[in-house]
Formats: sequence, structure tokens, C-alpha cells
Amino acid sequence: MSGREGQPRGRAKHPAAGAQQPSGGQQSTQGDAAPVGADIAAFGPGGADGAVLRDAGQPSRAPQIPVLAVVGVGLIGGSFAAALRAAGVVGRIIGVGRNPASLAQAQQLGLIDEVADAATAAAQADLIFLSTPVGAMPAVLRTMASHLCVNAVVTDGGSTKQDVIAAAREGLGERIGQFVPGHPIAGSERTGPEAANADLYRGRHVVLTPLAQNTPAQVAFVEAAWAACGARLSTMPADEHDQILASVSHLPHLLAAAYVAQIDASGDGARRLSYAGSGFRDFSRIAAGSAEMWRDIFLANREALLAEFEAVQATLDTVAGFIREDQGEALEAFLARAARVRGGWRHE
Repeated sequence: MSGREGQPRGRAKHPAAGAQQPSGGQQSTQGDAAPVGADIAAFGPGGADGAVLRDAGQPSRAPQIPVLAVVGVGLIGGSFAAALRAAGVVGRIIGVGRNPASLAQAQQLGLIDEVADAATAAAQADLIFLSTPVGAMPAVLRTMASHLCVNAVVTDGGSTKQDVIAAAREGLGERIGQFVPGHPIAGSERTGPEAANADLYRGRHVVLTPLAQNTPAQVAFVEAAWAACGARLSTMPADEHDQILASVSHLPHLLAAAYVAQIDASGDGARRLSYAGSGFRDFSRIAAGSAEMWRDIFLANREALLAEFEAVQATLDTVAGFIREDQGEALEAFLARAARVRGGWRHE
């Protein structure tokens, strides 16, 4: 069989799109990192009525993800592929992307087994991971929609969720139930296939924002893949995700970029940077990330980001007032509070 829609293949079955997921909008969290390879082994060959679970201790005769397609084999997508391969739960990995040289490098590094276009990959894959800039996702999904295997599940690693979900609804149409939105909260200022790291997601948070059209087994399949990467899983509504990430992820990058840009525009930026030390290094590190990716994130989450920006701007105005008016006690209290909050945060 070709594996295209309507032509069943002899692979693990996942429920067809359209069934309701009872717990779609409720938040749940798994507090501890799952051991590598956990849960995904519970997915065995299914019948026509959907996924069938088997005892996790039962030996598997085939990879639990026979074919994985990764669209965008850079830091995020490449690390997902590397982690699943290291966990021994994936068979063949197809790489899809816009840059032939980057894809060739990913294949040379062993992150992928072969290269294909989006339509070809969609016709073969059991699990598809989208790791492209947010702005590129609508076109990719439209290309894949008519080629998706009937039992395939699509997920993503986008840093914003409401716009990605809207793009998926437009691109996938009635097959929207095959898309389970997600966001791994992990990364680096490094980019490209050479930045991929099989341990990137170990112990890190991955947030899923399931849709009402997802079946519980479709969500569980994506959760199992992330569990095999060693990630910590939680679910929440998409709008809540975007608000939280605007505060603790998107705004820090914007502030770091604005700070570096201000130094560069000062007229003697090179001289200033020659004296920069660990404070500059730590504060500015994330400004070295992908400009294309962060442009798309900022524009996609503009309302939540601008609200957070205005709140920080108001705080900066308050602190400037303390300094301008020589309010030493107020300034010290402000700094002490910030130090307590930062000191109490434990990044696991």
C-alpha cells in the first residue's frame, strides 16, 4: 500500500480525527521527568478501531514510531530526532526543509536517514514534528494536508500556540484532529543541525495544548514520544500558554536584543564591548538566537508580548524615579525583592 489517506498500512494505528478529547482544556502536570523510553512502548499495533495498548514489558518486534518526519532539522527538530533515536523508539527518520546544505549536514550527522519534500514525507510518516519558524507553518501544513496518512499524528515545537492552531485549522481542515499542538521549553542560542543534542529535553518542560478534536490516544501518543525524550509534560489552554511564555520567554529575548542594539548604536559600541564581562555575557546570551524565528514569535504573540513589555516599561520608570530622586531605601528594597525572587527560582 502507498500509505496515503484511505489506504491503511501495517503500522501502529492512531485514532482518526474528529473524536472529542474530554480533558482538552484542563491543565495537568507530571511533576517528574519520565525515564527515557517510558510509555511509548505501550503502543502496539492497532486494529481498525484505533490504538491498542499493550503491556509495557512486552517486547516490541518493531520500532514504536516506524517513520518519523521532522520538518526543520535544526536545534529543536534535530534534538527531537536524536533523542528518539537514542531511546530506540524510532525506525526511519525523514528530514524536510528549505536548505539542502543543512539537510545534507543533518544526514551526515545521523540525525535523519533521508531527505524528502513535505508531501512525500507526509505520505510515509507515522509521526510528523514541525520545527519551522511559526510564519512558515501554514504553507507546510497546506502542502501536507492531502498527503497525510490516515493514522498519522502531527505535532509541533512552536513557541506560540494560538496562531499555530489557527494555521493548522486552515491548512488541515477536517483533519485538524490529527494535529496535537506542543511546545518544548528548551533551547539554546545555537542554531542548525550541529546544535542538535539528544539530551536537550531531558528533565525539561514540554507543554501540550490539546484540541477538542484530538482523541485521548492521539494526545497520549505525542506525550509518549516526549516521555521517551526524558521530558516533563503538562497541558494547558493555548491562550494561557501564550500569556505565560510572553512573560518568561519572549520578553526576555526582546529585552536582551534591545540592550545589545542600544550598545551597538551608541557610537562607541566596540569599545564598550571590549570591557564587557560576565554580566553582559549572561544578560545578552539569548540575543544571539535566530532573528527569523524570534521575529515570527514576537509578531505572532504581539498582544501578550506588548502587555508584558508595557508592564516592564512601567517598572523601569518607577526604578528610574528612585534613582533620579535619590530614594536609596526604595531602590534597595526593589533590588532585594528581585534578588529574593531570583534566588528562590530553581531551574531544573
